Order: sequence, then structure tokens, then C-alpha cells
Amino acid sequence: MAGGVHLGGVSDAMIETLDLHRSYRIGKKSIEVLHGVNLSIAKGEKVFLCGPSGAGKTTLLYTLAGLERPERGTVHIAGTDLYSLGRKAQAKFRNQSIGYVFQNYHLLPELTAVENVAVPGAIAGINRTEEALVALERVGLKDRADHLPAEMSGGEQQRVAIARAIVNQPAVLFADEPTGNLDSNTSKDIMEILLQLADEQDVTLIVVTHDQNLAKVGDRTLIIKDGKISE
Repeated sequence: MAGGVHLGGVSDAMIETLDLHRSYRIGKKSIEVLHGVNLSIAKGEKVFLCGPSGAGKTTLLYTLAGLERPERGTVHIAGTDLYSLGRKAQAKFRNQSIGYVFQNYHLLPELTAVENVAVPGAIAGINRTEEALVALERVGLKDRADHLPAEMSGGEQQRVAIARAIVNQPAVLFADEPTGNLDSNTSKDIMEILLQLADEQDVTLIVVTHDQNLAKVGDRTLIIKDGKISE
């Protein structure tokens, strides 16, 4: 199933949602950000999520990745009902099956590049130093392995963040405005790295971007507006 709205039944989709709802309360006012989102994304598909500021792009990505629980609805990843898992089981699933790239890198400043990349393994109690070096090589930064984040450019820090996201060989890679803080040339390089890694590892890639020109390189562009998805 290559995408589109799914309304129930058996599916071979890598990511599938049904009737997702999420709102925020500001004072006495409740603002609904996700309004019954139904979504199906195939294994290996590269999907770009666009929409106006405040439309709920990041909220949807967080909900898909298990970082923000919906008020209503379900999220299935590789057939697993993400929000039916207990806290520990969900954390383990995220660590093993999901990679996440943040706009602001979220690197630990006191750790070197290779140490930052090895963090997901450390969380799982596994020494991933060798795998971290391989991941850094894949994003073109093996020669910067012993450098701290402060010693690297924004583009280099984002490549370290991408290496960290793929070190456990996830099935799904989420990227939230991964080029939002970068110049146009560096943005293009980062996007090429993400697409190449997705192809090489057969990873399902979901990218939030405000730049619809960047989104054209994916298999499909989804637009979120008024809490709903359209193509």
C-alpha cells in the first residue's frame, strides 16, 4: 500500500495512523492541532510533510515517533501499536526501530562526535563505538570523530545528529526541519545524505520542512492544514 488514507483493516504499511487527535490548552481555550489524522506510509517510502507555521507538523511527527501521546487514535509502526506499549517497552521500541533528527541537533556538548553517535547504543547498554565510526563515515565525518560539537559547523553538527539517528539501523527515520538552521547549499547536502541513507538502508523517511522545493525530491508530499492531511 503506497500511501493515502487508511480506514481500517489489514495493511502492509510501515506507518499507519487512525483518527489521531491532539490539542493544546492555552488559558481557557483549547486549540486542536491534529483533527482526526488518517495516514498510511509504505515501507521504504520517502515522505515530506509541509504546511504553514503552527499547522501541527512537529506535533504530528512527535506523535508518529512516540514522543507525544495523542488524545485519541492509534499509531502503528511495522505492525506495532505504539501507544499500547508500556513506557519501558515503548522506549525500547523507539531506541531499536526509530531514528529522529531534530532541527537544533540536540548533541551533548561535552561529548565528542563519535560519543554522541554512540549514545543510542549506550542507552540500550551496548557499546556502539565501531558502529558510530561507520555511521560518521557514511555522513562524511569520520575525520571529525574526536571533535566536540562546539568545534564543528552547523552542517557538521547536523550530520553528526543524522549519524546518531541511524546508528541502530532503524526502520523509520524522522527528521524535523533538519535544514531549518542551515544555508541553502548545506541544506541541499543534508537532504542528499538523508535520501541516500534511506535508499541504502531501505529506511522509511518522513521529513518535516517548510520548503516545498526541498520536498519535491521525495516520493510524496503531504500538506497539513487545519489539523488534517491532504496530498
